[in-house]
Amino acid sequence: MPQPLHYLKETPSQTAGPYVHIGLAPAAAGFDIYRRELGTQIVADDTPGPRVRITGRVIDGMGAPVKDVLIEIWQADANGIYPHPGDPRHADAAPGFRGFARVIPDFDSGDFTIDTIKPGPVPMKGGAVAAPHLNLWLVARGINLGLSTRLYFGDEDNAADPVLNLIEQADRRRTLIAERTADGLYRFDIRLQGDNETVFLDV
Repeated sequence: MPQPLHYLKETPSQTAGPYVHIGLAPAAAGFDIYRRELGTQIVADDTPGPRVRITGRVIDGMGAPVKDVLIEIWQADANGIYPHPGDPRHADAAPGFRGFARVIPDFDSGDFTIDTIKPGPVPMKGGAVAAPHLNLWLVARGINLGLSTRLYFGDEDNAADPVLNLIEQADRRRTLIAERTADGLYRFDIRLQGDNETVFLDV
């Protein structure tokens, strides 16, 4: 006889399914249903800070681009302030700065583009300082649980970043670094499996 459970069973995990864009980014899926869709613009036109453009692809274990992924971005402003009550300085965040966006790739090529400002270093508990970075969360068909990672900038000093230094294999830290290209953009490919697999964070 099975032992009775005195708690609710865990709900089975599910992949995002084919409707993730309809639910989270409907305009990209061809549904113009909101006057202003959430997450389409991370910064306002007059938000202060150095403008950056990041391009890349999410790549599966076979080397093919994942074209139906959705990437959520959270970041601090140019002074390292998050516009969220969890940051004690949030009232001083840059005017018009949202710090959140949803980005999807081109459905044909799999290329994504992030237009934002470069964030500043972020003070952490205990006196540590995080190097400028973007927090990324990915969801797509075939991913049971959303994947969290970070993007750091190759032209910044990342040596003391406490999260990067948690990665024991030093050579894997480079999977979180966006490198500046000859045309002034940053390139950041996210590899889900295989050689040079991106480091994902348990948060």
